[in-house]
Amino acid sequence: MRTMESLTGYFLISTPQMPDPRFQEQVVYICAHNEEGAMGLVINNPHPEITLLDVLHGANMPIPEGVLPPVYLGGPVEMEAGFILYSGDGKSRLSLEITPEIHLSRDAGLLHDIALGKGPEHFLFMLGYAGWAPGQLEAELMDNGWLTVPGDFDVLFNTPDEEKWKLAAGRYGIDIAVFGDVIGNA
Repeated sequence: MRTMESLTGYFLISTPQMPDPRFQEQVVYICAHNEEGAMGLVINNPHPEITLLDVLHGANMPIPEGVLPPVYLGGPVEMEAGFILYSGDGKSRLSLEITPEIHLSRDAGLLHDIALGKGPEHFLFMLGYAGWAPGQLEAELMDNGWLTVPGDFDVLFNTPDEEKWKLAAGRYGIDIAVFGDVIGNA
């Protein structure tokens, strides 16, 4: 199989042909993609039961004033593992720079900074992630389960969850709801 360019920093937008119901109408932000596989986080699927208040209480951290953002189901792998996807203005020595503007961390110190109101201006807290073995994501792309577009800071951090799926594709002139009617393999 031919090697494809890295999709790190891109969105995977599920198409209407997505066979896995866990990913229908989902947007995944790819945090790493190389010859060892791929790792990403679903950015538009708030957890129906767990809140950030629950997470902070469970970690014995301070509770900030005001409304707290949701906790997201980042994917079906290691659903007990916490991840923080955040803007580059945050500080964590234990982070992965995805782009100069966007970082990923599992650092409890960063979560503590967020609890104290000293964290990054923009962040998403996730439980779990989406992962692909070598060649697996490429095969799913060939089966038209995903559309790839460059990641977008505004879609990540400033768009309501229920609008992210359509807006991520719409920024590139694609109506994702009818996308299945115009694709195919030659």
